[in-house]
Amino acid sequence: MIDLTPDSSEAKGLLALMLYAEARRPARRASDGRFVPMDEQNTGLWDVAMIDEAEEILHRASTAGTSGRFQVEAAIQSAHVARRLLRRDNRADIVKLYDVLFGLTRSPVVALNRAVALAEIEGPHAALLILSELASDKRLGTYQPFWAARANLSARAGQIEDAYEAFTIAMGLTADPSVRDYLLDCRNRLKSG
Repeated sequence: MIDLTPDSSEAKGLLALMLYAEARRPARRASDGRFVPMDEQNTGLWDVAMIDEAEEILHRASTAGTSGRFQVEAAIQSAHVARRLLRRDNRADIVKLYDVLFGLTRSPVVALNRAVALAEIEGPHAALLILSELASDKRLGTYQPFWAARANLSARAGQIEDAYEAFTIAMGLTADPSVRDYLLDCRNRLKSG
């Protein structure tokens, strides 16, 4: 696609976004097939050359002027990579990038992701307030990541019953047995404290 539209900063942003995702793919599953969330991934399994390529493409895209959705999404992935690989505390930057992305998309999924990022700065209660507002959006009622986020944030906030219920709903909404097992393990840990 980038060859067809070499001057398109959005095409470059999309390519960078895809490269970031592919670079982390080997770390998304443990050797036994278990799902591994991003913050627990072995960064040694990430394809650093592919990440470098994504960074270079994103940089070229950002010099073209106005950023579009894919460029901002790629910038968020770049920030997550920098946080993990370089151990930068850039959580506030990630929230600001989500603000920009929300301004472009008005997507409830972006608002959800922003809330999860905000929880890393202001704590789970601040994020749960946002999620309670988002709960009225019917599109999120069957969106598994909404329930997984709600479960995780509720657990972190000490709201064990709410977390248990949200983990149960999230498990029912996933088609991936590995993710279901991960959520079940999280739910089971609620009982053990």
